[in-house]
Amino acid sequence: MDVTDLTPAALAELAAPRPLPAVTVAVPTHRREPENEQDALWLKNLLGEARRRIETDESLARADRLDVLAQLDQAAAEVDLRHALDGLLLFAAPGEHQVWSIPRTVPGRVVLSDTFLTRNLVAARAVHAPYWVLTLGAQQVRLWSGAGPELAQARVAGFPQLPANPEKFDPQREERIGDTPSVYRAEETKSFFRDVDTALTGLLKRDPRPLYLVGVPAAISLFDAVLTSRAALAGTLEKGGLGDGPATALAPALQPVRAAHATQRQQAVLTRLEQAAGRKTLAAGLDEVWEAVAEGRVAELVVEEDFRAAVVVSGGHLVPTTEAAGADGEVREDVVDEAVERTLQSGGEVSFVPDGTLADRQSIAAVLRY
Repeated sequence: MDVTDLTPAALAELAAPRPLPAVTVAVPTHRREPENEQDALWLKNLLGEARRRIETDESLARADRLDVLAQLDQAAAEVDLRHALDGLLLFAAPGEHQVWSIPRTVPGRVVLSDTFLTRNLVAARAVHAPYWVLTLGAQQVRLWSGAGPELAQARVAGFPQLPANPEKFDPQREERIGDTPSVYRAEETKSFFRDVDTALTGLLKRDPRPLYLVGVPAAISLFDAVLTSRAALAGTLEKGGLGDGPATALAPALQPVRAAHATQRQQAVLTRLEQAAGRKTLAAGLDEVWEAVAEGRVAELVVEEDFRAAVVVSGGHLVPTTEAAGADGEVREDVVDEAVERTLQSGGEVSFVPDGTLADRQSIAAVLRY
């Protein structure tokens, strides 16, 4: 599974307590040679560590140990390193297992607990925020699921949608020059688009994402007139001939529209940070932000996309590992992702901005509730 599968419901299910032991194996992976040559060894070594820890944990019932080891083996068998991204997460617990491939680097680690370690998965979804695309046509409306530059047709919520009476439409009518507007003035098309909007509204309630519309100007205008979930609309691409894809043509055509939306969002984020600074409700720098996160005071966390830090938590503060010689405390290799996860769990929002955007705020900042 990938980040587009991480709906709010899926995340809540993943974060729920499990019978002991709930095992997370996080594996750093690589997309290209020669770096990916080490992926198999990473996976083998971390799985070996997980097995040793499970087998030697005398607090676990023998039946549970055997069950989880079998689940872990099944998860490992499902891994396909030929299509690896930047990180791999294997989850195993009594009676279940899952494998997630994510476009975000993860520190190699094995965690045994009563829950799965979801912070890397949550952070990956926040960076590569999924989005929906509708390609509009009078005879068919397709739904596409995207995350970053990746795009694939989605067959959920009844999509692709077809009109109730397709025989009323001439298959070539939309393509004839000068005739395109007329089909989008027909009451049948407007009724069809209302049905599409109903399906879309239900989908956005279950899995809210930014929405992009693609089609000829007349199609976009008509659908915009019936669109219920207007707040989700992130942009439009007025271009025909993309209704059937393929994704390799649709994704690059949509990229400038997505980039414009990202620029608008980034400017809005920076404006909110400046306003918070004026109200003295701004935290900046990892240590200051971490303290606010721990207290549940973060309304919005803003992080540079590739900012990561390994720290030691000592005396309630974060000490960089390079400065922590002799310090007592717990090493946190993924403290930024942990801050992202805890912010979301406390009802806050998370925004990622390009590297260098927060240079004057040490790469991380937060708007505080108080």
